[in-house]
Amino acid sequence: MIDYLGDLLEGLVVTLQLSFAALAIGTALGICTAIARRYGDRPMSLIANTYVELIRGTPLTVQMFIIYYGLPSIGILFSATASAIIALSINSGAYQAEYFRGAIESIGGGQMEAALSTGMTKTQAILRIILPQALRLALPSWSNEAAYLPKYSSIAFLVTVPELIARAKVAIAQNLRPLEVYLVVAAIYLIVIVSISKVSDAVYEKYKFTPE
Repeated sequence: MIDYLGDLLEGLVVTLQLSFAALAIGTALGICTAIARRYGDRPMSLIANTYVELIRGTPLTVQMFIIYYGLPSIGILFSATASAIIALSINSGAYQAEYFRGAIESIGGGQMEAALSTGMTKTQAILRIILPQALRLALPSWSNEAAYLPKYSSIAFLVTVPELIARAKVAIAQNLRPLEVYLVVAAIYLIVIVSISKVSDAVYEKYKFTPE
């Protein structure tokens, strides 16, 4: 396995790149969607709700196949890596939207009214009053998403992205020792996920608070 460890670690780098890119884009998408669902007008809220229900109601694998294999039929082409990032980001954004929406709704409505009474616009109140509190309240759920994404990204091998699982399959084809290879892969995932969880727990302990 030492001979193949370098290749597996190269795959791990790709896995982490997919995961962090999807987490960042998904977070931005989730925040915007949550705000649209809670404070948007009727058309905006309808679009946001449709997006969340559609993505949460269909498998991530199907979403990735539509982007990579389906869209080229109408002239829209993405590379394998771009397709994986787009699919993971869209999927993560829908779930994160629920985390942030719940956090926003847990903040008392009186805070919005108080902000508006001081002359703030709704946008200013959201950005300066509501959102900073909601982000801290959503930390536990958000940290779970950060830990889940490296595992979700494993399906990227289905669209030929050379991430950890894809590198493992190549190693197995060469040495015909699937048990040893997959045990090493499992150990790598375990180390990564536990590390992310520990960092997330530390961040949560530092910034957690109870809304008034």
